[in-house]
Amino acid sequence: MSYLNFQSKYDRFPFVQVSTSNQSLIKGYEAIVKTLSHIQSGVIVFETYPGINQEILLEKVIKPLNPQRIIASEDFTISKTAYEKKIEPYLLEGRVFGVYSHQHIDDFYEMDQLQNVNQSIDHNQLTVIYGFGASLFDYDHLIMVSLTRWEIQLRYRRGLSNFKLDNPDEDKLMKYKRGYFVVWRVADRIKEAHNHRASYLIDLNDDHHPKMITQSDYQSCLDQALTQPFRLVPYFDPGVWGGQWMKEVCNLEPNETNYAWCFDGVPEENSIRFAFGDDYITFPAQDLVQFRAKEFMGARVFHRFGKHFPIRFDFLDTMEGGNLSLQVHPQTDYIQETFGMTYTQDESYYILDCHEDATVYVGVKENIDQEKFEADLVEANQGGKPFDDKKYINQIRVKKHDHILLPAGTIHCSGKNTMVLEISSCVYIFTFKLWDWGRLGLDGRPRPVSLEHGFKNIDYTRDTNFVMNELINQFQPVSDDEEITGLHEYEFIETRRYSITSNQPVIMKTNNIVNVCNLVEGKEMLVESLDGSFKPYIVHYAETFYIPATINQVKFVSLDPNGCKVIKAMVK
Repeated sequence: MSYLNFQSKYDRFPFVQVSTSNQSLIKGYEAIVKTLSHIQSGVIVFETYPGINQEILLEKVIKPLNPQRIIASEDFTISKTAYEKKIEPYLLEGRVFGVYSHQHIDDFYEMDQLQNVNQSIDHNQLTVIYGFGASLFDYDHLIMVSLTRWEIQLRYRRGLSNFKLDNPDEDKLMKYKRGYFVVWRVADRIKEAHNHRASYLIDLNDDHHPKMITQSDYQSCLDQALTQPFRLVPYFDPGVWGGQWMKEVCNLEPNETNYAWCFDGVPEENSIRFAFGDDYITFPAQDLVQFRAKEFMGARVFHRFGKHFPIRFDFLDTMEGGNLSLQVHPQTDYIQETFGMTYTQDESYYILDCHEDATVYVGVKENIDQEKFEADLVEANQGGKPFDDKKYINQIRVKKHDHILLPAGTIHCSGKNTMVLEISSCVYIFTFKLWDWGRLGLDGRPRPVSLEHGFKNIDYTRDTNFVMNELINQFQPVSDDEEITGLHEYEFIETRRYSITSNQPVIMKTNNIVNVCNLVEGKEMLVESLDGSFKPYIVHYAETFYIPATINQVKFVSLDPNGCKVIKAMVK
């Protein structure tokens, strides 16, 4: 089935141009070794992000440097038993939920042993120390070895074990949980303390094609992203309810069974590519949030959210697929008290495309029997009579460009044959599934259902009347070409939609905070600077893009004779 009447130009591998020359990139193991070989004495530390293939680093880089001594830093970590005891409080029940660890890497090391090693090192000789936590040792030269979050997740699926554990075949959700709540928090604190001291940074996402840049060039990469609109590198994943729309529109592998998710606007998960001439180096997009938070997000957003990016854009594709799980997100007091998060996961569904029979499930019907409702869900999830959603849940017909607002506490899910651009606050682990239509996950196991949490967070005042009056298409015109589409007053995000005709550009002000945008209609358009500070930037249909807070206003110019529409999200 064809979903477009034009050839999609969706770019799966966007980049930020840093230099017209690729000479700044140090490419390949041989070139990396040659660059580092001028260091003949002292201590070189390779601080590796957890998930790095340390064996390849050892064989391809460290040994060819011919050091007199090689030290694997993780030989001095605490025992597996002690480690598991330390992280246990942060890993709550089940396969998914936890709380952010406040630990630091020295909590996982035998610091007395480490100091003994420090005292034994002869700095007149060349010593190389490598591993997760290697920067705890005294060093003369530091190299940070980087890995993106999506690549880590793919490696978990291929058998990568968690730090300190031998669990190659464990449930991928449990692996991800340990990474997300504990190890990645600790790793980012290492980056916070040491990244600026690194002489070089290595991109080791591809074990066969490593790339390295100097600290100066790395800083130039981050600075360049602040001067222009840019995109992150999207990634796509199948699911039990996945659809067919993204295959065509996002130029994906047509022989795959389906694609369910696309993360196209989540700095915590996505990566960002920087171009040096005709070659590229890739870093976690979170680096931009971690090291340029105030400039990227704007002072107002930074002082409210710190180094945590608050807005998420992603795709949910059920075209020719199935329903999402019936779910609810925690209300603010609950997520604070139970999981220690500072804000919750408010959402919205922007209908990017759909079939005529498309629906979304939103809120409960009027005057339902709450006890019977919850009992029926329990029975259904225990293998009894399937849950009668028609008895309890509103099923709303939707059309293209509808916008459904979903403040936390509202039961919801997208039905089949909808293509959703999900615009939400970026706390995306805490989904309490209530009913998954009796399905198994792609791994053959039931997907996690969280009735105990869910029942404590359903707001039963979000009934039919509330839904129809406050959550469906709450559009407010601002001008002939601009309208507010949400979100609900309970949510901290505001969304606005711009309509750009072929002969009438639109000026969009950022209010000096980061704006996250998506071209929701039209083949392509230009984002132009009003003062010539950046080159015109081309955006294609369905692409999510960022306008940093450093840019005060931009001009949208349609390149489609039929016009374009852009939706943006910003913190209110």
